[in-house]
Amino acid sequence: MEHKTKKELKSWGKALIIALGIAFVARTFLFAPYTVKGVSMEPTLHDQEKIFVNKFTMNDRYHRGDIIIIKGKEKNYVKRIIGLPGEKIYMENDKLFIDGVLSKEPYLSQNLKLAMEDGSKLTGDFGPITVPQNKYFVMGDNRLKSEDSRNGLGFIRKQSIVGKSEFVFFPLSHFRDVD
Repeated sequence: MEHKTKKELKSWGKALIIALGIAFVARTFLFAPYTVKGVSMEPTLHDQEKIFVNKFTMNDRYHRGDIIIIKGKEKNYVKRIIGLPGEKIYMENDKLFIDGVLSKEPYLSQNLKLAMEDGSKLTGDFGPITVPQNKYFVMGDNRLKSEDSRNGLGFIRKQSIVGKSEFVFFPLSHFRDVD
């Protein structure tokens, strides 16, 4: 009986070590939780919401509109990709142009409405700017209160991107996909 218990404990111990190893690898290389800090992504993401981040992006392919986590020197940032490598972007009268073509930003509709009610612009005019190869131009959705590629972060290197935000998981009442 005692031999069976030792064997059973050894088996459980091995299973626990394997499970912890798998969890460590998944957390380190594939998925991770992050906490949103600040209001730069409102109303899409709110201060202190917890988001699930996919660290494994096929061929490191990121697309315009993806919400990403950026590894900074002192802190991480949550921003939206606006300009891709090689694109020429500019902003005029709260309209984004990419390679001369108007680009729709439906995620800004609520903030644009508030800015218009105040008689101000949501995003100051800038550009044209050409995004260097292997870099991205990012902005927060709350453009008036965002440190981003326009004012401090500069262009974002692909190597600085931790991953892509997939969904909000906390608080549970806010559980949703992130677009």
